[in-house]
Amino acid sequence: MRVTASGHHADGFEEAHAVQQARYPVAEPGWQPVHTVYVPADRFSAGTVAAWGDEALALAKAHLAGPGELAEVFGLPAVLATAVHDRVLRKLAAEPVEDLRVDFEDGYGVRPQEEDGHVEQAVEALARMHESGTLPRRWGPRVKSFADGDPARSLRTLDGFVTGMVERAGELPGGFTVTFPKVVMEDYLAQFAGFLQRLEEGLGLGGRLRFEIQVEAPQTVLFLRGDLAEALGGRLAAAHFGVFDYTAAIGLPPHEQRLDHPACDHARHVMQTAFAGTGVELSDGSLAASPASGSAGDVHALWRRHAELVRHSLAHGFYQGWDMHPAHLVSRFATVYAFHLARYDSYRDRVLAWEERRAAGGGVMDEPATIRTLAAALRRADSALS
Repeated sequence: MRVTASGHHADGFEEAHAVQQARYPVAEPGWQPVHTVYVPADRFSAGTVAAWGDEALALAKAHLAGPGELAEVFGLPAVLATAVHDRVLRKLAAEPVEDLRVDFEDGYGVRPQEEDGHVEQAVEALARMHESGTLPRRWGPRVKSFADGDPARSLRTLDGFVTGMVERAGELPGGFTVTFPKVVMEDYLAQFAGFLQRLEEGLGLGGRLRFEIQVEAPQTVLFLRGDLAEALGGRLAAAHFGVFDYTAAIGLPPHEQRLDHPACDHARHVMQTAFAGTGVELSDGSLAASPASGSAGDVHALWRRHAELVRHSLAHGFYQGWDMHPAHLVSRFATVYAFHLARYDSYRDRVLAWEERRAAGGGVMDEPATIRTLAAALRRADSALS
């Protein structure tokens, strides 16, 4: 039997396709910070970002005197080291921190009698930074986890932070996000998103409040899925991996609690699988170490180890990570810049070859999916290098 053209249309296709487009928009990568810096709330001030930049720049000038030393520390060819060295110094002087979190969780501790006061101090400091044009492109608080059993404390701090910022600055400056840690139960996500909606409506912010979750409990990995952002009303902006809580929770011995452990690779790959095509950004974790001393040997050793971890993250498709000490800024930017610059020209040539319908250098004939990846890599590089 021959069916008509209209009979070739699958029942329910339009509805399923509409869900696909909403759930998996597959947008081109936009600007994403290469790192997040978090500072305990009681140690944060309007001068913290500048102080981190000054310390990082002083370390770079003291222990990376020129491109030759940078090439030796980070294992780069001379030509690449020259380009990276110049970019790192300029970046540290102009924008040492791209994404800032004022921490009211692990880095802050439990101090209920003081937290409200530190919220007020943080708001005042951030408002002053906004007025002076020194507020990082991304910024916000990390609040306490609901898993601690006291959600009221978490929400009180968030309310005071956002409301105080709107009152003090006259608006909620762009780039705001809030980090929600240790999401042991999926229900906590809907509860948190619901509070954001109510807070947003009360302040008349109109769709401004989004949040990022920290994947630092094995239970969290089990409920990550593609429709999670959709189920939360589009409020889920990012997922950040928490290496130390995660590795402790699954029972790894202390000396194996490291970002490049295979168990961490597994968790990150689940994150990638769950959120592919959704527009939810991904970030890797951190290195909990600082230079053992101010000597060149100790500083170089810290930079080499941090660079190894950053390269591991980049190779696994995680283009953002967490930095915990001013010294990390040097190795973060040096490694990220080297990663993008080393392949930029070859990626561009392969895209041009595809557009001109010819084989690239070495006779490479790329598939369409590879070309899309190459083009995305070039956009990501332009963003990171700008």
